Amino acid sequence: MALIDVRIAEIIDETPTIKSFRLVRTDGRPLGVYQAGAHVDVVGPTAITRQYSLCSKPEDPDAYTVAVKREEHSRGGSAALHALQVGDVISISEPRNLLGIDTDAAHHILMAAGIGITPMLSIARYLDLHGRDFTLHYFARSHEEAAFIGLLEEKCPQKLHTHLGIPRAEHEPIIRAALADAPTGSHVYLCGPEGFMDTVAGIAAETFPDDRIHQEAFTAAEQPGPEGNRPFEVELEGEVYPIPADRSIVEVLQEAGCGVDTSCQEGICGTCIMTVLEGTPEHRDNVLTKTEKAAGETIAVCVSRALTDRLVLDYY
Repeated sequence: MALIDVRIAEIIDETPTIKSFRLVRTDGRPLGVYQAGAHVDVVGPTAITRQYSLCSKPEDPDAYTVAVKREEHSRGGSAALHALQVGDVISISEPRNLLGIDTDAAHHILMAAGIGITPMLSIARYLDLHGRDFTLHYFARSHEEAAFIGLLEEKCPQKLHTHLGIPRAEHEPIIRAALADAPTGSHVYLCGPEGFMDTVAGIAAETFPDDRIHQEAFTAAEQPGPEGNRPFEVELEGEVYPIPADRSIVEVLQEAGCGVDTSCQEGICGTCIMTVLEGTPEHRDNVLTKTEKAAGETIAVCVSRALTDRLVLDYY
């Protein structure tokens, strides 16, 4: 996967734990526009790769902005990025979009909690610029801990509904009320901590078809140990590769010289998705939708496995 070297042009303390980083190319060329809701891989100074949503104006070709929350139990990614200074150089991928806007939707309901506001900010910017009908529900512990809330209050106050300092246990009736008032043809977009997303997705699924619920998760699903796996075979371009219980599909294919790109290796970024021509996948990722998983036509080969003895795959 090709990476782009970028220089940090500006750092802003958005909250006590969240910093935003404005990135420009080191060669002075424009980065290009991106689709609202997209994210990039960020390779920090410790060489750890993490995925961060773009939250700058999607139509601004000159710079990207990502916001990083310093996690209390950081494995080195967020802590290292928080130590960066203006002028430092890091690498990013081209934008990828798993949370794209459905342009046919009559109304868009954006549901964000905490750092999950980042993809929703770019979506709200796009919808507001293009005069689309939307509402944004933003859950945060306090006004001080709500990143970008000042910008949202300034730019789209009529669309913004803030829910500050409300315990997680009291979110459900607020979410139900927000979705119950949805106009016909609405789509729901959600991002935030796992528990929040489970609550929103569960309530939305009661009345919304799966293809009208869009979510993004940067938390990997818990994976079973190799003792719970079974071996199987993968066929790719006429070659057959045995996949043992203790190795992933992508590890075997890359070792054999197949050109399969990877990034997160946790089933959350979508880089390694391949097409399934035959066989039944055992989906273990947090990137494909329920509809995509049920169709069985794609697979995230970094974590998912097979329910059949053989999968016939092709490049996506």
